[in-house]
Amino acid sequence: MDSVDIIQFLENKTILVIGATGFLGKIFVEKTLRIQPNVKKLYLLVRAKDAYSATQRILNEVVEIELFKVLRDKWGRNLHSFISEKVAAVAGDISCDNLGVNDSNLREEMFREIDVVLNFAATINFDERYDVALGTNTLAAFHVLSFAKRCAKIKMFLHVSTAYVCGETSGVITEKSFYLGETLGESKTSKLDINSEKKLVEKTLNQLQAENATKEAVNSTMKELGIKRARLYGWPNTYVFTKAMGEMLLGYYKENLPLVIIRPTIISSIYKEPLPGWIESLRTIDSIICSYGKGKLPCLPANPDTVLDLIPADMVVNVVISAMVANAKANQYSADPIIYHVGSSMRNPIKISDLHEFLYTYFTKHPYIDNNGNKVQVSKGTVLDTWDKFQRYVAIRYLLPLKGLELMNLVFRQYFKDIYTNSDRKIKLVMRLAELYKPYMFFQGIFDNTNMEKLGSTIKKSEANDEVDVFNFDPECIDWENYIINTHIPDLIRYVIK
Repeated sequence: MDSVDIIQFLENKTILVIGATGFLGKIFVEKTLRIQPNVKKLYLLVRAKDAYSATQRILNEVVEIELFKVLRDKWGRNLHSFISEKVAAVAGDISCDNLGVNDSNLREEMFREIDVVLNFAATINFDERYDVALGTNTLAAFHVLSFAKRCAKIKMFLHVSTAYVCGETSGVITEKSFYLGETLGESKTSKLDINSEKKLVEKTLNQLQAENATKEAVNSTMKELGIKRARLYGWPNTYVFTKAMGEMLLGYYKENLPLVIIRPTIISSIYKEPLPGWIESLRTIDSIICSYGKGKLPCLPANPDTVLDLIPADMVVNVVISAMVANAKANQYSADPIIYHVGSSMRNPIKISDLHEFLYTYFTKHPYIDNNGNKVQVSKGTVLDTWDKFQRYVAIRYLLPLKGLELMNLVFRQYFKDIYTNSDRKIKLVMRLAELYKPYMFFQGIFDNTNMEKLGSTIKKSEANDEVDVFNFDPECIDWENYIINTHIPDLIRYVIK
């Protein structure tokens, strides 16, 4: 790729953003409007009943949040007129044909004007209902692609996935695309057919309806079905399984449309701009951080040497913008999607043992204050470096109070996984959460990021040298100890725990 002038490219461009109310989507919208106020139009598709409701959602959930403080300071009273000129909130639904855009005039206008389509939309729960995850992460990705292919001026379709579509692969994981029906690990003897998965979901829902199943029963059944199907084909959870299937559909049906797939690792709070530390909800590691600070994490099943592949959200968005522009300008046909791993494990790894030390340091100096106004004292806690040690820990902590036949029955079964079927809800919850996080706490992979490094070199060759800082995504510049202790944790408490 030749050198690029990103800010110049964005001038007078029309971009469709799917998932603009999500974490990365908001950061992308804010950055685009801030660095290039002469962008022609941002169409933001949101689930809403009409255009007015869509506009109100964008104002309330995007424009009015603290992330847009720099823009508000810049535009002052003129911010809303600027937003109304540059942003079009579109009522739609990615689960429908034409993305649920029912206004034919608006739809045709979008087909004429759109230059780039970005898809940030996803449901990221590890054990989401299978019907929900399949609909959002797999089938909706295909609907967005179909819409993009009808845009007359389309230069690029960029889709945000996750690096963990690799499953539990170990070693160096390359930036390789999936082929339709591909499976992982020993499951290669099983044939993955996405259409059959869709039919299985429909059949299961129909059966539950015929049985007059309760809402709780439907939720539980569909969650278990997702985990079961994921593990059948070699993925550890419903989230990464359905994201992988989404990638398969995009790669197979993209035809001549330039397709870039961004695969971030574990996304953390903003590193630099516009608001260091900004975050709006608990993400993967944040649940662990909060539980530890509140004194509710006496042990952690994890390999201390496992690399916790973190990457700040603003760096992910910088890659999104840079890759979008560089590949659109390259205008080269590629039979396969162009994949970008966006992470830190190759250039600047942080281990679970490092995070453990940072948490202890922070919460020792700045203890969490509970609802009664008391300071929570944290200890080093116990890191259980094998799954067997964790199972023994659960047995000792939760089963010793049991007596008589109940304990004898569990001992007789011999396998601690049978605890999961026990009637004790607390034990079931502990084991379920541990099972969901296990693949990441004992992960043995390192993500190759060759394409991200090449992209960085392309930006550095740009004549607009200031763009190197504006679009920085080099993880090597991150001082993890300083970032985690002085930025991420305090702002996690400020913005999320409050």
